Amino acid sequence: MTDTIVSDATAASSKPATKPARPYFSSGPCAKPPGWDAAKLATDVLGRSHRSKLGKTRLQYCINLMREMLQLPDTHRIGIVPGSDTGAFEMAMWTMLGARPVTTLAWESFGEGWVTDAVKQLKLDPTVLRADYGQIPDLSQVDWSNDVLFTWNGTTSGVRVPNGDWIPDDREGLSFADATSAVFAYDLPWDKIDVATFSWQKVLGGEGGHGVLILGPRAVERLESYTPAWPLPKVFRLVSKGKLAEGVFKGETINTPSMLAVEDAIWSLEWAKSLGPKGLIARSDDNAAALQKLVAERDWLGNLAADEAIRSTTSVCLTVEGADADFIKKLASLLEKEDAAYDVAGYRDAPAGLRIWCGATVDTADIEALGLWLDWAYATAKAA
Repeated sequence: MTDTIVSDATAASSKPATKPARPYFSSGPCAKPPGWDAAKLATDVLGRSHRSKLGKTRLQYCINLMREMLQLPDTHRIGIVPGSDTGAFEMAMWTMLGARPVTTLAWESFGEGWVTDAVKQLKLDPTVLRADYGQIPDLSQVDWSNDVLFTWNGTTSGVRVPNGDWIPDDREGLSFADATSAVFAYDLPWDKIDVATFSWQKVLGGEGGHGVLILGPRAVERLESYTPAWPLPKVFRLVSKGKLAEGVFKGETINTPSMLAVEDAIWSLEWAKSLGPKGLIARSDDNAAALQKLVAERDWLGNLAADEAIRSTTSVCLTVEGADADFIKKLASLLEKEDAAYDVAGYRDAPAGLRIWCGATVDTADIEALGLWLDWAYATAKAA
């Protein structure tokens, strides 16, 4: 395909002939994997108790698949918990923080949310290291005698930490990584991560409502040796009689899960297994590279994260020359009405721009087909 680049309103042209086959570019919930069909989901467990032998077997199978695909060491535990990634991360905060000073890093809206929880809800008076959208704080300034909270990949800013090298092996505090847009898309250094959280609705294209909590051995030690000063809701309780509630990490969930959502996650994980961990990462990388090619060919598009070393390969946030929120809304609406691209407007708290999900469940050909439609929508919105 040869792109005709549109640089201003006078270049408005007819609608492109080819649309993305699956125009799902939302950053959550994200596109289903290729070939997904609700009719393909196993349903034997529906209508059964999640505590039945079958229910617990399917939950444990889901956990086992996640461990295999993440290449997670046996030292780390995986639990399915309520409330999506937000619930998982707040569970970690409420159960483990307060034992030592806290540092929170914020360069987008969800990081700011953890700051708010630490300051206003838990009253912890944390050290806060901030950066504007598109940038990242100076990671060398982090004091690792503190517990440290950060987003591995900022979904709303398109900024990620470059790697795990900034996290020392001899850290005194715990590392808490909100990794919901990073898990399955990057080769994560699990020896650097004490607590990680994510949801199925991102890189796996799963359903919302359930979070995943991953605990390293240092996090387990904290849970068993420290009792927070504040009361804990039942859905946050991970310790019983001073010991980790191991059942939570063997399919015995704290509250009732949607077994249909679990079966959906299992289907996605089995699809992912057919590709292998490196295959999932490669799909995200290929998608991001295809999108960057489109950006490079258009003088009216740019990256909110100018530094490639910290640029996300999943939730890619783009700037649009001369655009404000109303212009972006119109541009996104034009694409949606044509079934050419869904949900591509940037996050409401972020600078006006586009956000294109490039995770593994998106096909590279659909990213490539998006280019001419972006041209058409930009020119049409500008002409109007």
